[in-house]
Amino acid sequence: MILLKRMSAMAAVVCLGLLSCKKDNNNSTATEAKINFVFRFDSTQQRLDNLGQPSSIPAGHGAQSPVFNLMSAHYVELAPDMYTPLGSGQVLYRAPETTAGGSNAIDFDQSVFKGNNETFLSVPVKSFAAGNYNWLRVSLAYQNYDIKYMFSGNELTGTIASFIGFNTYVHNYKIKDSTVAINANKLQGYWGFESSYLGYGFTSTGQAPPGATTVPNPLQSTSPIPAGSCVVTGKFASPLVITGNETSDITVIVSLSTNKSFEWNDIDGNGKYDPTTGDTVVDMGIRGLIPIRQ
Repeated sequence: MILLKRMSAMAAVVCLGLLSCKKDNNNSTATEAKINFVFRFDSTQQRLDNLGQPSSIPAGHGAQSPVFNLMSAHYVELAPDMYTPLGSGQVLYRAPETTAGGSNAIDFDQSVFKGNNETFLSVPVKSFAAGNYNWLRVSLAYQNYDIKYMFSGNELTGTIASFIGFNTYVHNYKIKDSTVAINANKLQGYWGFESSYLGYGFTSTGQAPPGATTVPNPLQSTSPIPAGSCVVTGKFASPLVITGNETSDITVIVSLSTNKSFEWNDIDGNGKYDPTTGDTVVDMGIRGLIPIRQ
C-alpha cells in the first residue's frame, strides 16, 4: 500500500514536469521576436522628387496634402548598403500576384490595407539573415484618402482611391460608399473619385500620365528601380542591426511623406482643385520614406 502511494506521487511529479515543459515550449513559440512595420502618414515631412531631392510645386500646378484613410504595400525589402541591387537584399514580403487580367499584376482582392499608425507587416526575425541594414524599400500599391475640391463655388470634400503599383488586377473596389467594377488590369496612376453635393452622390475615374507618379529613390544612381514601379526607398538614421538572437519585438515606423502629394494641372491658377473647370490629376505619388526604429 505504501509502495503504491509512493508510485502515485512520483507519477504526479513526472506529469507536472511534462506539463511544465510543454507550457515553456508554448511560451517560447509565442514570444518569438518579430520585426513589425507600421505605417505613418506625415504631411509635414519633406517633399521629395524621384531622386530623393527636395521638390517644389511646378509652375502651373496645384497641390495639397490629402488626409489618408488606407494604404497597401506590395513588397518590402531591407538592403545593407547603397549598392545592393533591388531584390538582392532581404526580401521580407511580396503580395500575391495574378495573371487573371493578362499580364502579371498585383492581386487587389488579396491585398492588405492598413491606416495611420497600424502594423501592415510582421516578420519573425529568425526568418531572414542577420546583418546591418541601412536602407528600407517598400513598394506601395494602393492608397485611399480625402481631398478638398471646388464645385459650383463651394469647397467640398471627396475621396480618392489611387492605384500606384506597377500593375494591379482589380475585380472591383470601393472608394468610400460606392463600388466600381473593373475586372481588368490597371497600370500605375489609375484612380477613382467619389463625392456628394446637396445629397446627390457622384463618381468619376481617370488615369494619370505614364511616368507621372513620383517614386522617391535616393539610390537611383547606384540601385535603380524599374520604370512604372512604386518602390519607395529610405535610409535609417543609424543601421538596423539584426543579430538573430533578439528576444523582443522590433518596431519600424515607415514614415511616408504626404506633403502635397496630390498634384494637378491648375488651369485657372487659383490653387484649388476644380475638375469642372478643366483641372486634371497629374501626380499621386508618395513624397518620401523615412524608416524609424523604435
